Amino acid sequence: MVYVHGRDFKPREEDCFDLSVAALTAGIERDYPECAEQFRELEKHCAYYGDLTGEFLISQGKRYDETLDVGDRRNALINLKSIAKKKNFGVGRYDRLPGKSAITEFAADVIAPVLGRIGFSRKLLAKVGVDLAEYWNKKSEYGEQVRARVRDAICAAFDVDDTIILVSHGTGCLVVYDALWELSHSEQYAAAYKDSKVDLWLTLGAPLGDTMVQKLIFGSNKKGVERYPTNVVSWHNVSAEDDFVSHDNTLADDFKLMLTQHQVSCIRDYRVYNMAVRYGKSNPHSSLGYLIHPRTAQVVCEWLRQGVVEPVPKSIL
Repeated sequence: MVYVHGRDFKPREEDCFDLSVAALTAGIERDYPECAEQFRELEKHCAYYGDLTGEFLISQGKRYDETLDVGDRRNALINLKSIAKKKNFGVGRYDRLPGKSAITEFAADVIAPVLGRIGFSRKLLAKVGVDLAEYWNKKSEYGEQVRARVRDAICAAFDVDDTIILVSHGTGCLVVYDALWELSHSEQYAAAYKDSKVDLWLTLGAPLGDTMVQKLIFGSNKKGVERYPTNVVSWHNVSAEDDFVSHDNTLADDFKLMLTQHQVSCIRDYRVYNMAVRYGKSNPHSSLGYLIHPRTAQVVCEWLRQGVVEPVPKSIL
């Protein structure tokens, strides 16, 4: 397994990765205890670039309290682990989370999609995420440095010829997309890796459905097979209600040509409720909330068992 985190400040690699794996493990132990040992034995790696992001954000005058952040993440995970049954990940409990407001929901459900269609979402994302704007800054080395961390981790997995599950969160998903496109089509990497495959790519809170993002990802100016990565077998996408980053929560419609051109076997979208609470408020984009969710546990365990997808109670859909 290769895990790729998203934007903004992140704790040091060990803490970031340990908390992420702990959340995913907890979800599996809760819903699929028969798969827990197999998952624990799975070789796991993190494509970490939090140090690069942190250095850039500090240079922009941002501040970060790592001790507080780690403590709040741990508290969020403790609260998430207290949800003992997967049926409790439904809308009823979600609506009772602290800090939810109709304004936030309206922004996620209405304003963000509209602005995305008329081209304003890039300015909004740049304002709330200067590191993302820097990733797209062609005059900066930051984007290539971040992409290299992700690309190297994927290549290292390809080099040992293992069956790979790639899990990415938030804007880390668009970095992964760019890296996969490079490995599929760029002169520098395609000769060695164009025939290598990620068995399953699991995207959590991905912004790849946004029209502006689709204009900026690698291959957007290409046609046919060259437009998309060719090194993913199955793609599963999980998006949470009210998650601003993944406001366009379906990817199968946006990337359907990958199916018709036989570049991927399946693209499946799932809508969930993210139960994470950060700093006393509902945080529908939280990676921990995604990783511990029953849908994520189901997708991972299905992959571990290479079996048939089991139905999930309607209460968590």
